[in-house]
Amino acid sequence: MRVEVREMCEADVDAVSAVRVRGWQSAYAGIVPQAYLDAMTVEDDARRRRAWFTDPLRKSTELVALDADGTDGALVGWISCGPYRGSAEARTGEVYALYVRPDRIGSGVGRALLGAVHARMEALRFEALALWVLAGNRQARRFYERAGYRADGAAQEDDYGDVSLTELRYRRPMP
Repeated sequence: MRVEVREMCEADVDAVSAVRVRGWQSAYAGIVPQAYLDAMTVEDDARRRRAWFTDPLRKSTELVALDADGTDGALVGWISCGPYRGSAEARTGEVYALYVRPDRIGSGVGRALLGAVHARMEALRFEALALWVLAGNRQARRFYERAGYRADGAAQEDDYGDVSLTELRYRRPMP
C-alpha cells in the first residue's frame, strides 16, 4: 500500500476522529474497560478535536496518512507530536498519539506516519523522542520496539472510568 503523509487540516477532523475512536475501540478491547470504549463516539471526539485544532496556543503537529492507491485517497491514519510534556526533558520530543484505521494495521501506515515524525523532529534538532503506551497493549509495544524505541523504566497510571491502567514510557534517541 502506498501512503501519502501530509499536515492535517481542519477538513480532516471528522475522518481523524473516526480513525481515533475506531482505533481505540479496536486496540484497547480487552485492556480498557468495555463500557469506557462503548461510550466513545466519533461525534464527541470531533467536537473536542475541532476546538483543540483551532486553539492558537496548540503546540502539537498533526499529520495524516492517506491511501495513495485508493481512488478516494481515504484518510487511514493520524499522528500527533510535539515537545515532551514533562518539564525536565528539554531536547526531547514526544509522540502524543498514533492511530491507524483498524483494517489497515500492518499495511505500513503506522511506519509511514512514524517515519515522517522522526524526520520532522530530527530537523527540529530534538535529541530523543518519547511516548507513552499502555503496558497491556503488546501489539503497540512491539511496533514501537521495531522502530527503535525502548522502555526506559518510567511508568504512570492512567484512569479509564473506575479502572487504573499502567502506561510505560518508551524512548528513542534521534540519529
